[in-house]
Amino acid sequence: MSKAPSRRKRPFPRTVVAAIVVVAVAAWAWFWWQGTRGAASESAWRTVQVERGDIRVAISATGTLSAISTVTVGSQISGQVTEVLVDFNSAVKKDDVLARIDPSTYEAQIEQGNAQIASARASLAQAQATLRNAELDYRRKADLGQQKLVAQSDIDLARAAFDQARAQVASTQAQIRQQTASTQTTRVNLDRTVIRSPVDGVVLTRTIEPGQTVAASLQAPELFTIAEDLSKMKIELAVDEADIGQVRQGQTVSFTADAFPDRQFRGVVDQVRLAATTTNNVVTYPVVVSVDNADGTLLPGLTVNAEIEVSNRKDVLKVSNAALRYKPVGEAAPQGAQGAGRGGAGMVAELERVVAELDLNAEQRAAFDAAAAAQRQRAEAARQSAGTQSQSRGNAGGPPPGAMVIRMGGGSDANVQAQIRQRMLERMQENYAGFTRLLDDSQRQRWDAALASSLNATRATLYRLVDGRREAVAVRVGASDGSSTEISGNVEVGDEIITGERARK
Repeated sequence: MSKAPSRRKRPFPRTVVAAIVVVAVAAWAWFWWQGTRGAASESAWRTVQVERGDIRVAISATGTLSAISTVTVGSQISGQVTEVLVDFNSAVKKDDVLARIDPSTYEAQIEQGNAQIASARASLAQAQATLRNAELDYRRKADLGQQKLVAQSDIDLARAAFDQARAQVASTQAQIRQQTASTQTTRVNLDRTVIRSPVDGVVLTRTIEPGQTVAASLQAPELFTIAEDLSKMKIELAVDEADIGQVRQGQTVSFTADAFPDRQFRGVVDQVRLAATTTNNVVTYPVVVSVDNADGTLLPGLTVNAEIEVSNRKDVLKVSNAALRYKPVGEAAPQGAQGAGRGGAGMVAELERVVAELDLNAEQRAAFDAAAAAQRQRAEAARQSAGTQSQSRGNAGGPPPGAMVIRMGGGSDANVQAQIRQRMLERMQENYAGFTRLLDDSQRQRWDAALASSLNATRATLYRLVDGRREAVAVRVGASDGSSTEISGNVEVGDEIITGERARK
């Protein structure tokens, strides 16, 4: 009996194995190529773009709302309050009666004074009669004395009696005037028993009740407090000494109050007071802000959180503050950064923007163009000379003989920097003397202000990314809101500015 033939296993096709291997290798190569491409495409720099927008700079402070004028109404006399005619929040007009004090004491004093005046007048009439009699007696005896009919002693006695009678009349008249004045003082005090409002306003506080006794001795007791006009109010802000130099009269102020969390109010700086206050070694200055409260929403005494707008730059070039903080690691300060150098081509560009607003005539424009061209030539010559000197220092290991090096770093003397700025200002005035002679007074003032502002401006070096390379560019720094800073110079919207370097993998 023959055995059945065994089934042979068919070998796995080699072509299939080869295909799998090829696919695996292709997949690995594709993933490796994508990773390499991504790493190559990822820049070695972190950057931000130069943008155009608004920069608003504000100073924060707190304060308290109060009326523009608050009047304290007191009493100049003592007595018992018989009537109070107003209450808290009562609207009053000038001379309206607020309260009354018992007038009976002063009325009695007036009656007494009138009686004393009447008595003094009766005494005056008697003294005047005595005066007339003494005068007649003296004249008679004087006539008889001329005829030698009476003794001289009798004439002298008559003269003395006459003088005494005249003095008595004068004394009685003085008593009448004195008593009349005293009675008038009592009448004034009687009028003061009626407490009247000195101004138009609203009663804020009332400290008396009917039946209460008012005692006015050395100081007038305070009865009412009246806010003169609540349609106009003020805020007294406490501004830190570090910020007070930026505050000016007329600046806009926005503020909020906890009582109205959904509303924002506005005011205007009315006064920057010089009376500084020191609390826990912190110096603050009071800044008075005027507020329109025509709708009567705001109330006296509210605590407010305010922002004083010290600068609001519209449609300017700005960049993130991170770009200003970036400095290349291990590199010296850049030499010959584009647009750098006070008095160089960068400043010419700034001055050109100024003269564009001066409405120059043809002669003035030609004079400016000539001075600007000469300045550009000097700047180019100085740049080339600086490059040559830099190469020489690199070869010789130091500055050329006789060269003066002034370092303008953070440790430089402020006096030295001020002297340098002054010399540069004098040089610029000399370079543009021919142009400025052609300006009128208004144009010259604007030109001088712009020139001084440009020389005193803060400048910084940014690093722009161009075709994968880092390029230093000097800019003028303006207002900053804490996150972005205004810049001007050889930069444009969309420029990529370096803010940092990526870690190498």
